[in-house]
Amino acid sequence: MRSRYSPTSPMNRVGGVLLASVLALGLAACGSPDDGRTVTMLTHDSFDLPASVIAEFHATTGMTLKIAKSGDAGKLASQIALTPGSPKGDLVYGIDNTFASRPVEAGALLEYVSPAASNGASDYALPSAPGLLTAVNRGDVCLNVDSAWYDRRDVLPPASLDDLLKPEYRGQAALLDPGTSSPGISFLLTTVGQKRGGWQNYWRGLVANGATIVSGWEVAYNQLFSAGAGHGTKPIVISYASSPAATPGTAALLETCFRQVEYAGILKGAANVDGARKAIDFLLGPTVQKALPSSMYVYPVTRNIRLPDGWATRAPMPEWTVNMPPDYIAKNREQWLQQWRAAVGR
Repeated sequence: MRSRYSPTSPMNRVGGVLLASVLALGLAACGSPDDGRTVTMLTHDSFDLPASVIAEFHATTGMTLKIAKSGDAGKLASQIALTPGSPKGDLVYGIDNTFASRPVEAGALLEYVSPAASNGASDYALPSAPGLLTAVNRGDVCLNVDSAWYDRRDVLPPASLDDLLKPEYRGQAALLDPGTSSPGISFLLTTVGQKRGGWQNYWRGLVANGATIVSGWEVAYNQLFSAGAGHGTKPIVISYASSPAATPGTAALLETCFRQVEYAGILKGAANVDGARKAIDFLLGPTVQKALPSSMYVYPVTRNIRLPDGWATRAPMPEWTVNMPPDYIAKNREQWLQQWRAAVGR
């Protein structure tokens, strides 16, 4: 992601044209999409594994992996759900747990349980459809703060959701519209989970305390966040638990996180089902899992993958997160969004 969570590259998954481009990574001369030697993987615009990693798929399978980017995670899930049985690829990667119910309910996926899933990925299996989507990575959405900004002013940064309502943090937060942003909906779910029946009043309090709400992560992090590329004026932002690994002098508030898991699945009607199975196995293998943290700033799901130096201190994985079943999110998402808009006046 750019790298997905890099502070200088777009991570916001909002916008984009459906299947705007198809980027062939690997050896383009190794076959056409229908000869069994090419595997087409639909994914979101933030996908960014090194070409050398993609080339390893060809080296180990003899097949070429083509990457077709298709907007943000929500648009990707909707596209898959609208084309069951007539896919524009063989597999999909990047549907997260906030939107997973859409392709599952549409019957757009084929069942496959990778042998490699037993080494960690199965821990994140969907309760209602464990064989349809395979977890590939985890990236927890949390509030991030510019610790250096507060140090320069000899002021303590906020430490909890409730702190954002205090007058000393007035006007300091850059938040995200959950209707247009994947990390935005994740943070909304954090507030729903932690505040229960009081989450709407919590959002009213955020607005009353001067919080700024923008459409996506790119604007919030790279333009408004004081530690971002644009050196903005807001020292509080919604990002990821792993973001401090890419942005020195920042910290994630690990008591404010929502567990976001990204999945891969084989598409019903795929031209190359065998290749799609091999691609899922590859995504769970050490080559991809080792590359995920440094390339896309997410945590691997396969066990015993060594994280980059410094992650243990700068980007520790939260010990506790808000976590909701995808079908529960799907059942309540639209109502929560309507209630959120009423609470913040949008």
